[in-house]
Amino acid sequence: MVGQPLPLKYLVGKTRDLIQVDGKATEPAWSRAPWSENFIDIEGEIQPPYRTRVKMLWDTTLLYFFAELEEPHVWASLKQRDTIIFHNNDFEVFIDPDGDTHNYFELEVNAFNTVWDLFLTRPYRNGTNVLDAWDIPGLQTAVDIQGTLNDPRDRDSGWSVEIAIPWEVLLEGNASKRIPVNQYWRINFSRVNWDFDLVAGKYIRKKDALGKYLPEYNWVWSPQWTINMHKPEYWGYVFFSPNPPGMDTTFTIAEDESLKLYLFQLHENLRIGTKGRNGLKEGAKVLVNTEEKEIAGKTITPQLDIHSFGWTLWVKSPFTGSILYIEETGKFGCVDQN
Repeated sequence: MVGQPLPLKYLVGKTRDLIQVDGKATEPAWSRAPWSENFIDIEGEIQPPYRTRVKMLWDTTLLYFFAELEEPHVWASLKQRDTIIFHNNDFEVFIDPDGDTHNYFELEVNAFNTVWDLFLTRPYRNGTNVLDAWDIPGLQTAVDIQGTLNDPRDRDSGWSVEIAIPWEVLLEGNASKRIPVNQYWRINFSRVNWDFDLVAGKYIRKKDALGKYLPEYNWVWSPQWTINMHKPEYWGYVFFSPNPPGMDTTFTIAEDESLKLYLFQLHENLRIGTKGRNGLKEGAKVLVNTEEKEIAGKTITPQLDIHSFGWTLWVKSPFTGSILYIEETGKFGCVDQN
């Protein structure tokens, strides 16, 4: 995984328009908001057959998302909230406010506008607690079908999803408790699509000759480089501008982000290499490359500290002088040395 490019980035403008969450995005602010890149397969190589793209806006109360999903057969079956929505075709949002890969939000919506919202204390790889009963107070979602839902007799154009999430909920995962004006958060989007069969005129997920469901397709905005959405270090950078949508065109990613990504890759190697061992001994240092490495034109030397409470990977940034570190639990942290 070493050498993967930095995740994609998106600049969100602040809107003064009153946004009606109806799944259609007809307000002028939406027309000025830029589209994201077209989604790609989750491993970052295959271009999906149907286009998916997304826009974002924000105001002082809400964070807005609008997704457009091309689809010749729009179908859904799940109507109960907090069921496993990705067993249908769906659109998903992942948000890590402070970028430490812990304490993040996930939201899934299908074409019935059925939602599954959950809070995860850690990625699954680090032993998470999934708060499935957690709901987003004040959440607004709407779906618009460009065609006919659950009717195989015609060909549809697709469907769109519009979402509004209150800032007061999103800031629960952010230590500063402030709307991140002129800052960026880590966000990604996923679209799950299934091959299907028709049984008695109804859409069902397609099965193989042994009766097992065929694997789903995972199409994403910023590539994950593996079939796993729960690697927040690969989620995109979303910057919140105080200016109206379309006024700003770009922003700069801090050089320390390249160091963080490299540390996460080393952490993954060490986590997998020590799996099943009875703790981490001094001799296990050979499992992680702590040799000098050139990142963004600067030379760094990662360090592995083993202590009574586990182990920590860290490096001193040649760009900021800060100490960047990842705990054994996978949580990222930063100590400002200035």
